[in-house]
Amino acid sequence: MFSFIARRIGTILLTMLCLTLVVFFLVNLEPNLKKLAISQTEMHTPPEQLESWLVNHGYRQNFFVRYGQWLGVVKKEPIVDAATGKASQRFTFCNDPMEPAYNGVLQGDFGCSTKFKATVAAKLFPALRATGILMFWVLAVMVPVSLLIGILAGMREGSRTDRTLSVASIITTATPEYVSGVIFTVIFASWLGWLNGSAASASQGITFYNFTLPVITLAIYGIGYIARMTRASMVEVMTQQYIRTARLKGLSFSNVVIKHALRNALIAPFTVIMLQFPWLLTGVVIVETMFRYQGFGYTLVEAAGNNDIDLLLGCSMVSVFIVLITQLISDVGYAYLNPRIRVQ
Repeated sequence: MFSFIARRIGTILLTMLCLTLVVFFLVNLEPNLKKLAISQTEMHTPPEQLESWLVNHGYRQNFFVRYGQWLGVVKKEPIVDAATGKASQRFTFCNDPMEPAYNGVLQGDFGCSTKFKATVAAKLFPALRATGILMFWVLAVMVPVSLLIGILAGMREGSRTDRTLSVASIITTATPEYVSGVIFTVIFASWLGWLNGSAASASQGITFYNFTLPVITLAIYGIGYIARMTRASMVEVMTQQYIRTARLKGLSFSNVVIKHALRNALIAPFTVIMLQFPWLLTGVVIVETMFRYQGFGYTLVEAAGNNDIDLLLGCSMVSVFIVLITQLISDVGYAYLNPRIRVQ
């Protein structure tokens, strides 16, 4: 198991390196650089001044040198003014060194956010914390409810309860977040007035009034998906020979379900639940924008809309890391839950 985890961690690091290189190349294409220069100057700035801005802020350096500087394996050089010959920082609001130094991701410096006029770490980590709070409450609602629905539906395949819960699960799974979010906002915020249609105030304090709509909008989709997987797993387990043997021995139906069927039925849903983390990280882009909640999704949209290169790289690195690490946890957890699985 230790060697398996070590190999997977090596794969994670290599994958992150390759993907960040691809993202770095895409955000540094010429149209994106010109868009960045325009956003940092004025709309009608002459091309010569745009080019001068890009040169003075280090965007015309060699591509691989800049990528190495961002990683922290190449020394970051201060910008030298061609007219005065004096060294200066790329951005006054950032931590760029005035002397040549290794100052990149490996040293804990993720760069400068040109949109928010701050370091990437100062914007990215508070946004991740806000999204982490949202994801916690979504999982707290989604996981117990979906498991309960799936178990109840799978206990007696073909019953009226099974058909009703299965249809409800399919409907919720087929409804994307931007549709359910609008429906919930119209019903609970506009018509009934029970909830707040904006979660902007949740950054100052989370309440039932301002935080319920984004939580249930994200949870409702995942509930249907996990419930269907749990039901399918439960149906398969209930047809196994050891379940029939337990029933023939005179054990009650509830004891058979709780003591024998439940643990084996939860192995497959465990993997699905772990895979909800990367889905939630991408799903919050829509929900946070819709409800004006300033978390990771909101930050990603703002960074992409303004071609904030360093912030986009930070967001992509976090996204890739969460996807890969949750897959690793899922594989390890599945191996421990199912003794038939052997890591080769």
